[in-house]
Amino acid sequence: MPKIEIYTKFLCPYCARAVALLKKKGAAFEEHDISTGGPKRAEMLARAPGATTVPQIFIDGRHIGGSDDLAALDRAGGLDPLLAA
Repeated sequence: MPKIEIYTKFLCPYCARAVALLKKKGAAFEEHDISTGGPKRAEMLARAPGATTVPQIFIDGRHIGGSDDLAALDRAGGLDPLLAA
């Protein structure tokens, strides 16, 4: 099972879309809510330099990007192999 991490904020529609896609795929993931900032936000910024929007998604340490990037990866057929790893 790959390690999936997603950094989100409360009431973020893009976050909800990414979470819904991962759930639809049956993927287990760890969600980090950075609505109030703190160390997890700093961690996200360090892991994805220049990425200040949410969600930010990582699969086995690989930075996937945001919701649109995750959806594009799925449409291109690249998400399922990463989830099966």
